[in-house]
Amino acid sequence: MNNKKNICVIGSGFAGISAATYLASEGHNVYILEKNSKVGGRARKFSAKGYTFDMGPSWYWMPDVFEKFFSDFGKEIGDYVNLKRLNPSYRVYFPENEKLDIPADYDELKELFEELEEGAGEKLDQFITQAETKYNVGVKSLVYKPSLSVKEFINRETITGALKLDIFNSMHKHIRKFFKNEKIIKLLEFPILFLGATPKNTPSLYSLMNYADIKLGTWYPEGGMHKIVEAMVSLAKEKGVKFYLSEEVKSFDYSNKTISNVITEKKTFDADYVVCSADYHHFDQNVLKEKFRNYSKSYWNKRVLAPSSLIFYIGLDKKLKNVKHHCLFFDKDFENHAEEIYSTPRWPSEPLFYASFTSKSDKTVAPKGCENMFLLMPVAPDLEDNKIIRDRYFELILSRLEKITKQNIRDHIVYKKSYAINEFKKDYNSFKGNAYGLANTLFQTAIFKPSLKNKKLSNLYFSGQLTVPGPGVPPSIISGNVVANEILKNI
Repeated sequence: MNNKKNICVIGSGFAGISAATYLASEGHNVYILEKNSKVGGRARKFSAKGYTFDMGPSWYWMPDVFEKFFSDFGKEIGDYVNLKRLNPSYRVYFPENEKLDIPADYDELKELFEELEEGAGEKLDQFITQAETKYNVGVKSLVYKPSLSVKEFINRETITGALKLDIFNSMHKHIRKFFKNEKIIKLLEFPILFLGATPKNTPSLYSLMNYADIKLGTWYPEGGMHKIVEAMVSLAKEKGVKFYLSEEVKSFDYSNKTISNVITEKKTFDADYVVCSADYHHFDQNVLKEKFRNYSKSYWNKRVLAPSSLIFYIGLDKKLKNVKHHCLFFDKDFENHAEEIYSTPRWPSEPLFYASFTSKSDKTVAPKGCENMFLLMPVAPDLEDNKIIRDRYFELILSRLEKITKQNIRDHIVYKKSYAINEFKKDYNSFKGNAYGLANTLFQTAIFKPSLKNKKLSNLYFSGQLTVPGPGVPPSIISGNVVANEILKNI
């Protein structure tokens, strides 16, 4: 290749590996610098006492995005990972000891909705038809645009599609146009809790997530979500990507409004192009020279962030009853918890939480006869975080879990580790310790997100959850694809 470039990708999360693979497949010399000792970013894994834990993402949604990534290189995800669709997709616990298992089969789900509210089965058809349209326009078209200019969206196809997205209506109003039953409403609003705004402040565009949930399904890669990371790393290496671990980028050398070298504590790396898929805010504010920053401190402080999380990784010496692979505990007030994340940020008074028991589907992640338990409570970013607070919430969550599932759990804990705001900051330089990037509000969508291109350095680009298209594993994979395409246009 006559025009072979040295391209440095900072960060080995989904966005970084994606960008690196696309760039290397075009014959460029691509290397990834990773701050931590393991690849995967927030999707790292660890093992202890015979238990294996995914550290972050645990939901495999939007399978078409993963399929597209591998097919772009002539591969199938099945070449690397054994996927199985979960049925039920997940279990939801409501107040007064009520619970619902959400069936994978759509007709069974319609029957369930009909039992909860007369006519809701037919209304679900209407709701999902609209959600599918949004998914097809939003995920298969708009999110692959770099959002560098409003001109990208001024064409007949895009405008026609955008008119179907209902972006000026809220999820709160949109769902209630179809349904009155509170359980159905909570089911359809639950993905919003992780999108970074209350349903009242989230565009109804994001009902596309309901389509992803209900029609595309909830899947599990055997061995855990890190198996997807391993698959992507394997493909990246096949394309020639080199990985350098424990190499935290500290600064850059500059020449004629470009980055010429990337400097870690140990080495200096040549770079014709740089893709920062690590924390955008950290690099913009703390690594770049002030004159090369994209944004001011006040700009960043005005961004609305998605939540952080308090996570517990628990090993149990027995199998549990009355739980499924994914469990959502909505036994307390949804709106109150959302208010305490987004409107009046503080540690929640009566939190909702999520529990995952991957050992219900996978014998390899826990010793025989034992259970692997992952507990996650969404919290506002940048709160005070210490052991006393964590212990208090662990006791609160565990007591509720024992009461709801009617069994003793605490006496069977043989391993426990917590992870929260402090670790998000330490491990990922995460802006205010957030876990999920920027909130998906209307004015933080597409061209309103931080730009994927540095405005002052011609060879610096950004990918990942703080830029387009946004937070989540599939959007991060897409982000890497989008930024790679932008670089390839300019080489």
